Amino acid sequence: MSREVLLATAKAVILEGLVVSPWGNLSMRISKDSFLITPSGVDYNTMQPEDLVEISLAGEIRAGKLKPSSEYHLHLEIYRARDDIKAIVHTHSPYASAFAVTRKPLPALVEDLAQIVGGDVEVSRYAPPGSEILAKNAVLALGKKFAVLLANHGVVGVGRDMEEALRAVRVVEKGAKIALFAKILGGAVLLEPEEIQTMHDFYLNKYGQR
Repeated sequence: MSREVLLATAKAVILEGLVVSPWGNLSMRISKDSFLITPSGVDYNTMQPEDLVEISLAGEIRAGKLKPSSEYHLHLEIYRARDDIKAIVHTHSPYASAFAVTRKPLPALVEDLAQIVGGDVEVSRYAPPGSEILAKNAVLALGKKFAVLLANHGVVGVGRDMEEALRAVRVVEKGAKIALFAKILGGAVLLEPEEIQTMHDFYLNKYGQR
C-alpha cells in the first residue's frame, strides 16, 4: 500500500505543475528505521512500485534494483532528525522557487500556510544538490516546521503522512504566489507570531477528525 500511495503522490505533483518529471523526489517511512524513496532519473508517469528503493536510517540500501534519488541524503537526515515525520515531498514549484533563488524566506502570511508549516518558510544555506551538506543545512533551517526552501533549488514539505507532506508543498506554492501578488498591491499585512502559533497548535492537535 505504501508504494501505491507514494506513486500516486508522485503523479499528483506532476499534474499540479509542482515538478517537471523526473526532477524532485518523494519518500515515505515504512518502518522505524527505513523508508522508500523514488529512484534517480525515472519518469513518474512510467515508474512502477518495484522501482522504489528502500533505504535504512543507517544509509544502506535494503531493497531495489535501481539507484535511489540523488537527494536521498536530504530525506535520510530529515527522518533521522524528526521522529514525527513519515513522508517527504521535494518539488521545484515556480512561485516557491522564486523565493528560493532570491534566498528570501516566505512569510506565513495566509492562515493555511501558518497552520500547516508553523511559521515562515525559511531558506536553508546553499550547498550543492545531492550533498550531505545540503541535507544538514535543510534540517537546520527546517527545525520543527513542516516546510523549508532550499536556496537556488526548490521546496521541501514534510508530514506525519504523505497527504500532509503533499499539503505542505501545495500551501507553500500557493502562499508564494499570493505573496508576490500582494507585493504588487503594496505588500501583505502579516500575521502576529502568537496568531501563527495558535493556528499551528490547533492544526496539529484539534483540526480534522481527531
